Parts: sequence; structure tokens; C-alpha cells
Amino acid sequence: MIPLTFAPIYSQLNLSARHRFPIQKYQGIYDALRRQGVPHNAFEHPEPVTEDTLCQYYDVGYVHALTQGKLEAKAMRRIGFEWSPQLIKRSLTAIGGTCLTAHNALRDGIALNLTGGYHHAFASYGSGFCLFNDLYLAAKSIQQQPGIDNVLIIDCDVHQGDGTAHLAENDKSVYTVSLHGEKNFPHRKQHSNLDMGLPKHCTDAEYLDALDTTLHLIERFYQPDAVIYDAGVDIHVDDDLGLLDISTAGVRQRDTMVLNWCKKHSLPVACVIGGGYQRNIEALVEVHMQLFHAAGVTKKGGYCQGLVIEYGL
Repeated sequence: MIPLTFAPIYSQLNLSARHRFPIQKYQGIYDALRRQGVPHNAFEHPEPVTEDTLCQYYDVGYVHALTQGKLEAKAMRRIGFEWSPQLIKRSLTAIGGTCLTAHNALRDGIALNLTGGYHHAFASYGSGFCLFNDLYLAAKSIQQQPGIDNVLIIDCDVHQGDGTAHLAENDKSVYTVSLHGEKNFPHRKQHSNLDMGLPKHCTDAEYLDALDTTLHLIERFYQPDAVIYDAGVDIHVDDDLGLLDISTAGVRQRDTMVLNWCKKHSLPVACVIGGGYQRNIEALVEVHMQLFHAAGVTKKGGYCQGLVIEYGL
């Protein structure tokens, strides 16, 4: 059984009806998986990441100011949320979920978190609904395990993983790859190890061809021991913030390509769901579900069901 990570707090944040962040989608994905027969015991509840752990990799002043509600208003506006104790608890739990998912992937070959992908967070500030960068933290967390020296982060969210790229800029043990819309947020791009910028209204064929090229380039230049995959669905044609024209079938094929590539190279892969901003939550959940179908979590998938990779940990 493929391990999944979820906590109800993922969707427990009071936002205004007009707020752009679709907080309900995480509970929606959980409910959809349960309706499709995924048992309750497939889901593991994460513990919040601690402030001490965050301070190992992020600016101590920023960590304490944000968690204690002392961050200045301008910095909170850049993040996009009003501060509350619930915001902090939810965020720390979500980040703990990605770290747990990464460790589960080492054990089982593949694991999925029903949130994650907070790639716009930098060491000393947050941005774009991201308080702390879970992708980089999860990479550093699993590097503490024997045999996991180099971690590859494949980010297929429509927005460049700028915070992740900057955090890993001088860290040769974390490879950052971003396949994103070139004319989209953030307007000031950072330098990933490999960036693939796509034009507006990119089609399925163009996107998948670019992904194929990206995966071949990774094979040539990097030798990772594990993968963290950000499967953002804001590339979808109906996404309010995406600007690309990728169909639901195209999203499914993208996820299948990435997971098949990881399987081919015997690489454990931890998946997070990333961005997705349709206001129609039911439709948005259906697009996010393509990752779970591709991974074999549901009966609509199955290609890597039972994948187990031995690491001698």
C-alpha cells in the first residue's frame, strides 16, 4: 500500500470567500480518495516541524518573527495571508508532512503528501502563500539517512520554484529543476540547476516534449539518490493563474512520465501536490487526483503499485 500523508488541519484555515488560496482542496482530495476505496489506514498523520529544525536551514530572526506573530505587515502581505496561530500550526504540520513523506518514500519507493510544494519561501522571507520551504527542508532531512547524498527536486508547478532555487544555490547536494511558465509569477526568476521556461498557451504536446527533454538532461548531468516531485496542477487549461493550455489527460501523462522515470532509475520519489487555483474546488480536486491515479493509489492507476526499492537503510 502506497503511503499517504494527511491531516485535517491542511484545510483548516479561515479565509475570506474572495481569497485566492483554495484551502478546501486538501480535504477534498482526501474525501475523493476515500470515496475511491483508499482505506483510512493508508494515511499517516504528520507531526508539525519544530522551530529548532527550521532554524537549522532558515534565518533564525525570520523563523521566530513569523511563528510568534511579530513579522511586519508588509512581509505578511508578501506571503498573502493574515497571521494567526492556526496559520502557523497548519503550515508547520504541512511541512512536517512533506518531510514524513520523503522518509516514507525511502522506505517504500514512493509516497505522497496531500499538500506541499511551498516553493516561493526563501531563507529569510515568505512569498506567494509560502511561509517556509518544505521541499528544501525535506531534501535536507532525508540526507541524514545513509546512502542519500544527493537529492533532486523536480518542480512542475506553473510558477518557478524561485525560493527552492535560491536556497540550494550554493548547495551542490540538492539539484533543482523547474519546468514552468516563463511569463508568470515570479517576475524575477532565480537560477535553478536546470530551468525550462514555457510560453503562454503551451499545449500538451509542447509541454510533454519539454518534459521529455528535461528528464534526458537530468540523466546526463545529475546523479541523485532520491527525488522530491512537486506536481502542481496550475498548468491546467482551466486554472485561473496558469496561462498554459494543458488538459487533464496531459497532467496525468506528465505525472506518469515523471514517476516512470523515477521507477526506471530506481529512485525513491516523494510527491507533493503543489499549486492549483481553480475556484471550482470539485474540478480542481479532479485535476489533482491525476497524480494519485498515476502513482497507482487508486483503481484508476496501478502502474507502480507495490513498487519497493531496497536501500539497505
